[in-house]
Amino acid sequence: MGDAIFEHPRLVAIYDALRSDRSDLDVYAAIADELGARHVLDLGCGTGTFALLLANRGLAVTGVDPAAGMLAVARAKPGAHRVTWIHGDATALPAMSADLVTMTLNVAQAIIDPAEWEATLGGVRAVLGPGGHFVFETRDPAFRAWQEWNRETSYQVSEIDGVGTVESWVELTGLRGPLVSLRWTWVFAADGARLTSDSTLRFRERDEVEAALLAHGFAVDEVRGAPDRPGRELVFLAHRTV
Repeated sequence: MGDAIFEHPRLVAIYDALRSDRSDLDVYAAIADELGARHVLDLGCGTGTFALLLANRGLAVTGVDPAAGMLAVARAKPGAHRVTWIHGDATALPAMSADLVTMTLNVAQAIIDPAEWEATLGGVRAVLGPGGHFVFETRDPAFRAWQEWNRETSYQVSEIDGVGTVESWVELTGLRGPLVSLRWTWVFAADGARLTSDSTLRFRERDEVEAALLAHGFAVDEVRGAPDRPGRELVFLAHRTV
């Protein structure tokens, strides 16, 4: 099963515990403030960490994710009633309007099919009024992040309340042009269970992303780095022009 981490009950349950440091979201919260956002659509919201952060600050927030397992976790969190949760993606959204659309944690790279990427950009444009903003990140291919995707570099041991010790690591399994495949592995000490999740990501060059945005009626205002991951990320700030 591909991307089991997003649907397997045992893996979804520990997703947040394995990613307890979400300082990567600070830059997005600051951008929402900077842009004066009132209604944010968080695409690929996962377990809802960012959506809830914004909702707790008084913003109207819609969280969208194609993984039902992740949304189940999001909906069970304190304050979840403040967010509108949608199971799906940007290609089939109900009629709605937002002034900021976000894709955090390299969600953009999980959209590997060119046609689906084009449809995603079209869907984002449809929910933004003229001047509405689209902010997202993607790993800079120049950094070659996949060189760090091996057991020696990525191995970690986590102690999770109610679960026990969990070993985890990620390994590169394929490299085909802009497509990079990887496999996550988790080993649960409590019963020795070993679970894996396979993913493929698309690494897009900056000029490729900018050209696609322009073709869909966006202007790129700025491309920043991620303060918590210097030299690794391209954070795009764009707005709908027409």
